[in-house]
Order: sequence, then structure tokens, then C-alpha cells
Amino acid sequence: MGAMESKYSTEDINKIMATWWKTIEKKTQKPTMTIPNMHFTVPTLWGRKKSDPPAPEWPTVFSTIWRSPYTPNSFVPHFNDCVGRAAARTQEYLQFVDPEDKFIPSPTSLNEIFLMTYISQSSRLQMTNSFNCTPMTSQQRILLGADWVWAVLDRPTKNPCIQIAVQILHLPERCGERASGVSPEVCTESMQMAKMESGNRNEAERMVDFCMSIGTDCYALFLLFGRKGDPGNIYGVLSNNFGAAVGKTKINRALIENFFRGSRYLHTPTGMLQAIITKRAGDPLTLLIKFT
Repeated sequence: MGAMESKYSTEDINKIMATWWKTIEKKTQKPTMTIPNMHFTVPTLWGRKKSDPPAPEWPTVFSTIWRSPYTPNSFVPHFNDCVGRAAARTQEYLQFVDPEDKFIPSPTSLNEIFLMTYISQSSRLQMTNSFNCTPMTSQQRILLGADWVWAVLDRPTKNPCIQIAVQILHLPERCGERASGVSPEVCTESMQMAKMESGNRNEAERMVDFCMSIGTDCYALFLLFGRKGDPGNIYGVLSNNFGAAVGKTKINRALIENFFRGSRYLHTPTGMLQAIITKRAGDPLTLLIKFT
């Protein structure tokens, strides 16, 4: 078969090729989306619809993946972890039995073990910006009756929106009376004034008065390090309605223990905190909790 001859001359072919390249260069390129901080572009489908690509300030896929948004109740699992560790460690000492029956951990030591364990773990989990713990000084403990105060903090202002005043109660056979942890030698003038200010009210009544002065968003939590018939476990009674008993009956350990008579359900620390957070404002709430 012989060679085919083109009907165009070499000069005509060069002109046709030049015209074709100019036509390609004038064609509109398909729009692309540029991902910030990346050095490549990705073709998109909206070019076929002749739509504008997203504005650069729109969130990218990467920012969505790496972002960890704050949720109001994100501290609840951390609280459960901190309280669980503190209760478990305290229980070890609470259940300690000296073979020679000469040594018993003091109430003050048990209180400090619980509080130190909780604070250490909460700091490790960095939850203090949303849920903090404020230990009371000796003067505050005498005046307010609380060992420490837990508080749910408002995110922008860091002001407390919910507070839980905590008082630890020990079995009478362990300490006789609740130890103040303060020796007469270091009892300062301010502490003596605090005792005078407290009047004839016991520590439980002082803490209830303190919570009532703040409102229904402040709860009194009595932590029982052991109960009659169960000295090795930690229980709690929480309420924002102890004020209903003021003037009608004495608020003391006997009253707190009486809450457990006939009780069938005990909340977990997580359940306690969830119930407080989700409660409708102004409603009364009373819960029984088991911490170990």
C-alpha cells in the first residue's frame, strides 16, 4: 500500500495546530477548592453547575476532625473517675483492722486521704475549669460545717452555677464525736469567734443553713464513712430540701441514717451528678448514693 498524502501543506498544518492551541488556552478552567495550609487543589463537582466554591473561611474536613468541642456535661465521667478513685483508696484504710487492736486510722486522716486523692486525679484530668473543689479552712469548717464544696462552673465567667457542700460523718465508735482536726494550742482568735458565731447549732445544721442561704442550687451532701451494719462502705445523702426539717426535728446523724430505711435504690456518683444537672430549676431533690 502506498503512502498517504495529506491534502494540507506543512505550512497549513502548522497554522491549524497554532489555532487549536489558542482555542484550548481560552477555555474556562474548572474551579477548584483550595484547602488552607495544603499545597494541592482538589477538583470539585460544583464547576459543572457553574456554582461558586465555598468561601475560604468555611470549616474544612481537617478542622472538623481535629476539633474537640466543649459539651456542658463533659466533666461528669471525669467526676466519676475522681470520686471512684478517692472512695476506693479511702475504703482500704476504712476497712483496715490492726491484729493487735491498737491502731485505728483517725477521722481526720480518712478525710484527708479522700480529698487528696480526689484533688490529685481531678488536676490530672484538667477538669477544674468546669468542675472544681474548694477545701474549707479550719475557720470555715467551724462556721459553715462543710469539709469542702464542689461547684459546677459557668463556662465563660467561671462563676459557680451549682454547688455541693460536703460534710463527712464517721461512725460514733470510730471517733466518739466528729474530730475538728484542730488542737487547742492552735485555736486562733478567729476560730474562737467562728465557734461563738455558730451558736448552739451542730455541724450538720450549720451546713444546711449555709446551703439555704445560697438557694436551691446549693446541695448538702453528707458522706457517711461507714453505716451501722456496714462499716466498710461509703454512702451519701444529698438534698437541697433539708431546710424543710429545720425547726421540726434535729438534723443529725440519726436523721441522715434514717433516710436509708426501706430504701431500694441507691444512685451512683454519676447518677447523682446527672440528676443535679438535669433537674428543673427550683425543684426539690433528695438522693441516696453509694460510693463504693
